[in-house]
Amino acid sequence: MLQTLWILILSGTLFLQPAPITTPDVNQFRGDLAHTGVYESSVLTESPSVRWQFAIPRPVRTTAAVAGEFAYVGSENGTLYALDVQSGELSWQLDTTAPVVSTAAIMDGVLYIGGLDRAVYALDATNGEIIWQTETEGQIYSSPAVTEEVVYIGSRDKFLYALSRDDGSILWQFDTGGEVWSSPAVVDDVIYVGSRGGSVFALNAVDGEEIWRFETGGAVDSSPALMDDVLYIGSYDGNVYALDTENGEPIWSFDTGSVIYASAAIGDELIYINGTGGEFYALDKTDGQPAWQFTIGGPAYSSPSLAGDVLYTLSEEGGLLYALNAENGTELWRYQTGNQGDFRSASPVLVDGRLFISSNSEGLIVLE
Repeated sequence: MLQTLWILILSGTLFLQPAPITTPDVNQFRGDLAHTGVYESSVLTESPSVRWQFAIPRPVRTTAAVAGEFAYVGSENGTLYALDVQSGELSWQLDTTAPVVSTAAIMDGVLYIGGLDRAVYALDATNGEIIWQTETEGQIYSSPAVTEEVVYIGSRDKFLYALSRDDGSILWQFDTGGEVWSSPAVVDDVIYVGSRGGSVFALNAVDGEEIWRFETGGAVDSSPALMDDVLYIGSYDGNVYALDTENGEPIWSFDTGSVIYASAAIGDELIYINGTGGEFYALDKTDGQPAWQFTIGGPAYSSPSLAGDVLYTLSEEGGLLYALNAENGTELWRYQTGNQGDFRSASPVLVDGRLFISSNSEGLIVLE
């Protein structure tokens, strides 16, 4: 018995088998339908190691979607990849005719995603077979929000679409007056979304009727993040806005002095957001004043993610991923995800203590 034990130890059988990753069955963009950017996961507080990495020949701007047996990620090469979440091995892929930058949502074994080929897809999440495909008149950067019966998604044709989950038929569409890169959030049968026309909208989820709109001074690519009847969103005018969800009236605004592309993550007392001026901000939820800020050295198009008391955020400067103490902004560690620059819009995703991050040069990386 002792001899067998030593053989197992020397061969690595006992100690080199990685612990399995426990995944949810449902995935929504930014963690939930309210887009809080919060992930229920254990945290990485020390410098991580690479569990696995899947090389992709073109930049990956899609945030990884993790559900069931797979991690899903799209690429500028026009391919959606489904990777075994434990090993990183390719399970299946869908090849489209244009880049895929939308982030997938998964529910009841079906994956929903948009493409720059102007189509919204519903796929069998286990094998990639197309269940339905609906064409819009514009490229799709927006990521879908999926409820029990409806898929909500924006398009560069200026419309927000409500599609039947059953067959992809258009239930209604709403003209926002500008391209929709923002991804819709859904809370209490109300849809919230931004538009490059400079507006933030609240719409009735059933029929698409406008409830209110709020005008900013620039395009709104940032996706709404909601908690406790307040909507937080950034604009190209440099401001982070806190809006009353009942009427769209501003509660406060904070001027970062730079274009905001990213979306906010919401903590108990603070919200967290990147600008493109090289600073990361933690703002008080009550009045919008900075509690602390952290210099990341370059523009950030990626949105921060929060798990427990640790924030994960990405900078264009050096391709660095930072882990920060959420309470005071102290740096815990940093990791270089790829080359400098190149408009990395993918956000970190935490699942069962592992961090999934897309890279402009390294494909999909899983850290633990």
